[in-house]
Amino acid sequence: MTNLMNISPQALFGQLLLGLMNGSFYAILSLGLAVIFGLLRIINFTHGAQYMMGAFVAWLALTYLGVGYWYSLILAPLAVGVIGALCEKLLISRLKEVDHLYGLLLTFALAQIVHGVFRNSFGASTVSFPVPELLARGIDFGFLVLPAYRAWVICASFVVCLTTWFVIEKTRLGGHLRAATENPVLTQAFGINVPLIVTTTYGFGAALAGFAGVLAAPIYSVNPSMGGDLLIVVFAVVVIGGMGSILGSIATGFGLGIIEGLTKVVYPAGSDTVIFLIMILVLLVKPAGLFGRRP
Repeated sequence: MTNLMNISPQALFGQLLLGLMNGSFYAILSLGLAVIFGLLRIINFTHGAQYMMGAFVAWLALTYLGVGYWYSLILAPLAVGVIGALCEKLLISRLKEVDHLYGLLLTFALAQIVHGVFRNSFGASTVSFPVPELLARGIDFGFLVLPAYRAWVICASFVVCLTTWFVIEKTRLGGHLRAATENPVLTQAFGINVPLIVTTTYGFGAALAGFAGVLAAPIYSVNPSMGGDLLIVVFAVVVIGGMGSILGSIATGFGLGIIEGLTKVVYPAGSDTVIFLIMILVLLVKPAGLFGRRP
């Protein structure tokens, strides 16, 4: 374990910013899971595959169509969202009358199919995605140089998360969404198209994963397995924040990213397990999660 007195400010702030960047991905991905679980009560195992698809769609658009990064930020999440909406309409919606476990098994099977298709098509090797020229520089703080792209990832993630929270919690559309969650029959009686809301919401959750994939493409290696390991951590984040809690996913995602980054400074060997240790402690004290409510 590292002595705190021996840690340089550069190392401390560097790991803090790295943790904040990782927390940005945790927040966006857990937010997508929370949105889908909050309405459909389905644990979406395809979320990691949708994250990977977002990165690959951006890479394919750049490689074969010459579509740059900034257009991919719109086109890739849109493509992943449409595919997700079609999966919900054609497959997942048929399981609404049965136990939710079947939905979990279906999404798990879909994730394996997607990973298999991409692995067979592109192999297990990684492909590179260049940082956009506008952000291919550093921001000098005097004691630390922060890559501009990483600062963009943090800011973009925060804006997307905050906007999603505002739409769901403070707007009329969000009210319809919550009403469809609580009492779909009564909501349908008021002339609100509940099936359309459900399909659109699933598509939006998938689009959030695709957006995170595009943000991750210039930082992490783009490969068919990139979503697998991250999804395990994201599920832990969702459980800690509270299943289906929008605010819990956002706050816990950023917070745990920072804790993970600081752990790498103090005790590097524990950085891979600290989130899971926190999950165990939270479940022992508050099984519904920090922001969750008992059903």
